[in-house]
Amino acid sequence: MVLRALLTWIGLMVVAIANGTFRQYVLLPAVGPYAGHVISSITLSLLILLIAWLSIRWINPTSIHQAWAVGVLWLATTVVFEFVAGHYLFQHPWSKLLADYDVRQGRVWIIVLLTTFVAPRWTAGVRRLFH
Repeated sequence: MVLRALLTWIGLMVVAIANGTFRQYVLLPAVGPYAGHVISSITLSLLILLIAWLSIRWINPTSIHQAWAVGVLWLATTVVFEFVAGHYLFQHPWSKLLADYDVRQGRVWIIVLLTTFVAPRWTAGVRRLFH
């Protein structure tokens, strides 16, 4: 189950990078930074839910605990990837990476992280994978 969850997470990251590219080159020029951030965060959250919906049977958590564990795994790997790749690969300063967590400044990235955490449990429950 863990390997399947990690493979699915890799797919999530490919989608997230594509979503970020779309935000940068299409949304931001069209609607500006704040609206682009919000639209992109909502879009990515919906894509995460869709991927969870499509993959949860394949991942095959057999209990609520396992479904939550997939969510924890996805959340932890996302945050680690965001900071490590964001800083070292994409050359973003730490201050920019941390700014995405400042909801007082209207940043809604936390919605994406909450969706990432909850999506496996929610989709497994809706798809009735455990009894």
